[in-house]
Amino acid sequence: MKKYLLIIALLCFTGSLQAQLAAYDLALVPETVQKDADVIKRFEEIVFEVTDINRASYTVHKILTIKNEKGKSELAFSVPTNKAMLLDDASITVYDALGRQTGRYKKKDMQTMATGEGLIEDGFLTGMYVPAAAYPVTVEYKFTLRFKGTLFYPPYHIISPGQGVERSSFMAKVPKELDLRYKEKNIKLAPQISEEGAYRLYKWTVSNLAPIANEAGAVSAESRYPSILLAPNRFSYYGNPGDLNTWQSFGEWIRKLYTGLDELPEDRKAFFRDLVKNARDDREKVRLIYDYLQKNFRYVSIQLGIGGLKPFPADITDQKKYGDCKGLSNYMKAALKAVNINSHIAIINGGYNKEPVDREFPANSFDHAILCVPQPEDSIWLECTSAKADFDILGSFTENRNALLVTDAGGVLVNTPASTAAGNKLITTTTVELNNDGSGSTVTCFRSNGHYKGLLDYILSEKKDDQKESVVLTLGFKQPESFEYIQKDSPDLFTTMLTMTIEKIPEFTAGNKIFLAPRLHKIWDLKLPKTENRKLDYYFQSPFDITDTTIFKLPAGATVEALPKPAMLSGPYASYSTSYWYNEAEKAVYSTASVRLNQYKIPAAAYAGIKKLFDDMQVDAGQRIVIKKE
Repeated sequence: MKKYLLIIALLCFTGSLQAQLAAYDLALVPETVQKDADVIKRFEEIVFEVTDINRASYTVHKILTIKNEKGKSELAFSVPTNKAMLLDDASITVYDALGRQTGRYKKKDMQTMATGEGLIEDGFLTGMYVPAAAYPVTVEYKFTLRFKGTLFYPPYHIISPGQGVERSSFMAKVPKELDLRYKEKNIKLAPQISEEGAYRLYKWTVSNLAPIANEAGAVSAESRYPSILLAPNRFSYYGNPGDLNTWQSFGEWIRKLYTGLDELPEDRKAFFRDLVKNARDDREKVRLIYDYLQKNFRYVSIQLGIGGLKPFPADITDQKKYGDCKGLSNYMKAALKAVNINSHIAIINGGYNKEPVDREFPANSFDHAILCVPQPEDSIWLECTSAKADFDILGSFTENRNALLVTDAGGVLVNTPASTAAGNKLITTTTVELNNDGSGSTVTCFRSNGHYKGLLDYILSEKKDDQKESVVLTLGFKQPESFEYIQKDSPDLFTTMLTMTIEKIPEFTAGNKIFLAPRLHKIWDLKLPKTENRKLDYYFQSPFDITDTTIFKLPAGATVEALPKPAMLSGPYASYSTSYWYNEAEKAVYSTASVRLNQYKIPAAAYAGIKKLFDDMQVDAGQRIVIKKE
């Protein structure tokens, strides 16, 4: 009998093992799913369940086969948590190419670390990097999150860059009295809708999806890949009920969170009134207070209290002299209120390549707060977290978005202004004293605003060794033997000076000839991605206007043998030009260049033209000034 039972057990084990081996056999995956994929999503089942208006859960079970090194990011398991989002349990099981288990990890094996600025524990990350001895490797992830509150409904991200999908499903289970709203993004996929007692169930299912090519420089991944967006109608967060059916109602809920928090003590109100007493108009008053904020307060990331949505009172921020985006914006609002200037908190989604939130689908898609000061003509927009940002210049991090103004009448969705080339200007003038042995000394004056002001000001704050690295790697100058980088007073543009000695300025020498690059630094060194089959818009960091003048003062006995040909390239979105001449009286070669990008978002249909212009510009920069020594 025992022998018989042993045989039965062995047969069952063998059958189970064979089934397990088949489950991880890449040969069973359709070629269309595998082709060009670095990761195969073998199986995924996600269940989001809203128990009631205060509670919800999110359970994930997925199996991924990582085919090669390019897919290794999927081995980094990480789950964010905070006081309103708790990790119930998590497990990871690892299988080799034959489906044999090579590792198993529980929540207790993972690391949990605090996130934020360290001043206040505002959240955590729990996870680990899964070891893989070889590829392909298959990893099975299971975890459950518990939500205290129902403001955030997780989206169903169907596919990621470089990933093929064999099977995936997402089910949302909500009380009928609450229900939910959903919207398809970059896909046509209707849910199966059913009912189970007091609950309504929505289920989306996909299978055998081919990988979607990753297009570098495109809009952020969450916006360009197929997904299903979810949002509540009614919600509760930290015991605060709200309505998200309209932007107006959501803004009303946010307004209640801020009520009473924009008050300062009388002595601080008096301070601000005194600060602006000689200002000509409201705009100058706003500028003076903004300048005070930038010089005296610092930004930290704090996600406390009601999920990071409610700021500290303005008087607390005033005492601490630091705050997060909502805290500093609320403080600026309180300071303006002290001088009888009205302003509105504006919540927004940040990131240079982010799409505006969907006007037709109210949802909490925001992660940042700024301030809007209404004016008779153009409103003033303030980024209150930056000590470097220019007054009334948002930049591409929040430009051209839909911001939700929090007004007394509730939420109002409005467009933020677009940044311009004139708002991101860099004017560089370099004088090079060239010696006969190829060494030389240089003086460079930078005049800048916007993005470039922030960059050059940041380099000022670095340590000497880091400054040298930035001069070479970020600004594109030759390696200096010695240098000094300082700020200069200027009535208009932010001005800095870089003085250097360089051992070898020429690109190369041949006999008695010296070959010089037209400029001492690279005004553009980014190679734009390929154009073939481009379907998505391309995003530069920002529009810009760069001009460079480089003056080479020749040593005694040197003459000009050849100058590069001038260039003139132009298109609807960008332009580039150069010119060269020799000033015999100064015994100096002048080289000028100008490149202007009019907008940072380039339509896919126009991308090929932009790439050609920038590629041609880099080719043109390869021309050489030829100097002949007697």
